[in-house]
Amino acid sequence: MKNVLVTGANKGIGYEVAKQMAEMGYFIFLGCRDLQKGLEAVNSLKELGISNVEALKIDVSDLNSVQEAASALSSKIEMLDILINNAGTAGTQPQNISQCDMSVVKELFNTNVFGAIQTTQEMMPLLKKAIQPVIVNVSSELGSLTMQTGEERNSNWDLYPIYGSTKTALNAFTIALAHEFKNTKFRINSVTPGYTATDLNGFAGFKTAAQGAKPIVKLATINADGPTGKFFRDDSEVPW
Repeated sequence: MKNVLVTGANKGIGYEVAKQMAEMGYFIFLGCRDLQKGLEAVNSLKELGISNVEALKIDVSDLNSVQEAASALSSKIEMLDILINNAGTAGTQPQNISQCDMSVVKELFNTNVFGAIQTTQEMMPLLKKAIQPVIVNVSSELGSLTMQTGEERNSNWDLYPIYGSTKTALNAFTIALAHEFKNTKFRINSVTPGYTATDLNGFAGFKTAAQGAKPIVKLATINADGPTGKFFRDDSEVPW
């Protein structure tokens, strides 16, 4: 049974990703900043008859927490097959880039970018032991510079310029990491769940969390011949 770590997995899209992949036969570690909420999420899955799940305390914005989580995982498993960097925050809106408080900028980058990077770094020893390691960074259309400057740009994106910037940076991390591990067994990609109704956007999205989870699950379960260094959504590749 392959081992999967999903960060930010006690609710929303992360929870649905954990549920769908557990139903497919993977063993899922639900990474949660609040362990109690993680245990509650695990209990709710077990009530559905899903037992191949376990809560893991991890605050991706706190390096000590990430290191403790990596140590805890190393004591439980020999390898980590799939890492899904899903944990994120949208911050308060609107985010007027010319006058937004720098504390908001730092909070978003600390979680959405630095959190994903340090989680990946600390989990890398376990990932390298996997036969076919996969890393999925959960991004957003707002991270696409092409879409931000093209006809697909949505007017409500003006509410999230800092959040969008963090996702652009996350995509840059995906590209850099994929190049670092090119011609290896690693498969490293970004994916957007689409405009999904979660507490990240006040449940304003038109997709359900279960629907938003599907493209993430699809990319997380690619085979050895799958893509790497790319950005995807439901039905197609997304331009950087």
